[in-house]
Amino acid sequence: MTQKINFNGTIEEDPHISVFDHGFLFGDSVYEVIATHNNKPIFLTEHLNRLTNSAKGISLAIPYDQQWFVREVNRTVQIAGNEESYIRIIVTRGVGDIDIDPSSCQNPNVLIYVTPIKEYSPDNYSKGINVALVSIKRNPKEALNPGIKTGNYLNNVLAKMEANKLGAKDALMLSPTGYLTECTTSNIFFVLSGRVLTPSLDCGILRGITRDVVIQLSKENGLPVEEGQWPPETLEKADEIFITGTLKKIMPVTQLDGRSISDGKPGPVTQKLMRLYEKHFKSIDPF
Repeated sequence: MTQKINFNGTIEEDPHISVFDHGFLFGDSVYEVIATHNNKPIFLTEHLNRLTNSAKGISLAIPYDQQWFVREVNRTVQIAGNEESYIRIIVTRGVGDIDIDPSSCQNPNVLIYVTPIKEYSPDNYSKGINVALVSIKRNPKEALNPGIKTGNYLNNVLAKMEANKLGAKDALMLSPTGYLTECTTSNIFFVLSGRVLTPSLDCGILRGITRDVVIQLSKENGLPVEEGQWPPETLEKADEIFITGTLKKIMPVTQLDGRSISDGKPGPVTQKLMRLYEKHFKSIDPF
C-alpha cells in the first residue's frame, strides 16, 4: 500500500510545490475529500460538482474539466494500489507575487493525493463519541462562506483545538447569531420525538454529500426530516445525536460536553440510518 500524489497530471510520491503558491501563502484554494469502496471512488461526480461550485465561489478557474479529474483520480488510485483509499483533491490559486492580490497568479495547480485510508475505531460507532460545544463561532456567510470548501481552515482548526482541551473528539460550533451549525469536518443531526433534525444551509454550513444522502434515506424510509435553525439548548432535549461526513459516514454522538445523551448509547434511529447508509454506500456504482 502506497501514497501517490498526482501533480497536474504527473504522479509522484513526494512532489514539491512552490512556496510562492497562494494556496500556501494565503490558504487560497479549494478541496474535496473522497472515500472509496473496493478501492473505487464513491460519489465522485457529487464531489467534483461541489469542487467546481467552490472554485466559482472564490473566482478560481479550474484548469481541467471533469473528465480529466475522473481519469486522473482513477489512474492515481489504481497506481497506488491500496485496499481502500483516502483521496484529497486540491486546487490552488497558483504561483504569484507575495501579495494578497491574486491577479499575478496565472496557472492554478491541481493535486490529487491518494493514501491508504485510516479507519475510525469501531468503538466510535458502537459506543459513540463525545462532542463539545465550543466558543469559536462558524464563519458568517458574509465573510468566508462555510458553503465554500476552501483550504482556509483556521476557524475549524481553532475549534478543534478547543475541543481537544475539553477532552472531546470534535467541536460543535454556533453561528455568529447563536444557532447550531456544524462540527469541524462534519454535519450534525439530532433526533427529537421521532423527527430527524439538522441545521439548514441558511445557518451557514457546508452542504455535505453524506448529509444529502442521510436526508434522502430518512425520507425514503418514513423518518420525518426537518432542516431549520435551533439554539444549542435544543440539544438538551435530544433523544439522539449523530454527525456525518465522507470518512466518518454516520457516527453516533453519545456525550455532549461530557453529559450523556439519553442513555449514553447510540439510539435506534441512528443505528437504523447507519445500516441504511452502509447498504446504500456499498450498492452504488462508483464514479
